[in-house]
Amino acid sequence: MTSTPPSDTFPRHVGTVLLLGGRSEIGMEVATRLAPGRTVVLAARRSDQLSPQVGRLQAAGARSIATVEFDADDVSRHGEFLDSVAQEYGPLATVILAFGILGDHARAVSDAEHAMAIVHTDFVAQVSALTHAARMMRQQGSGELVVFSSVAGIRVRKANYVYGSAKAGLDGFASGLADALHGSGVSLLLVRPGFVIGSMTEGMSPAPFSSTPGQVADAVVLALARKKSRVWVPGILGPLYAGLNLLPSWLWRKMPR
Repeated sequence: MTSTPPSDTFPRHVGTVLLLGGRSEIGMEVATRLAPGRTVVLAARRSDQLSPQVGRLQAAGARSIATVEFDADDVSRHGEFLDSVAQEYGPLATVILAFGILGDHARAVSDAEHAMAIVHTDFVAQVSALTHAARMMRQQGSGELVVFSSVAGIRVRKANYVYGSAKAGLDGFASGLADALHGSGVSLLLVRPGFVIGSMTEGMSPAPFSSTPGQVADAVVLALARKKSRVWVPGILGPLYAGLNLLPSWLWRKMPR
């Protein structure tokens, strides 16, 4: 008689994994954990320069790996792009949206073009990709979407209000989309990490309750296995921000970061 492993060890889907943002540290950590036995498609600009990422996925046991050219800001081609990936590599079981930019807040305060570039990549392009991916998955009746919000969008701070506002918009859109997908066979996992120590934040002093890309990925994979719709990384940030949201504005403005 064989015993059944805990449900946490089972991936929800076993089909193709598409990583939008093939150079993302967090995205790659998640893809590597989901890779064994699966087809993984890495989508990024300069897709012919993804050899290190391909090597990692091969070592992780991916069945096959492909790299495809993808410009997140070219929203007019998102639908065509996703359709072509599915036609060539099979139905998309897991789509991870891991592209984005932090931008230069000091510049964005007075440079409207730069501020718009941040919001376009971190919100508008995400909305486009999510809408097209959700449409495809609804049609096939299955699939999972992974979306990276941030605590920066839970209550926007003066120190990075441009980036934070984009994440706030994304968080709201993804929350509503997750509810709209309920009962369709498609799920959406909304990830709310705190400060992540990595290349995107290089040179910045880590904030309290920081995490690494690997720790975020571990939380994501566990949340997928448990069929959760939201996950904070680390978990303490959930109750912490429930309290921070109650702070009066005059006190919130004095927060150092």
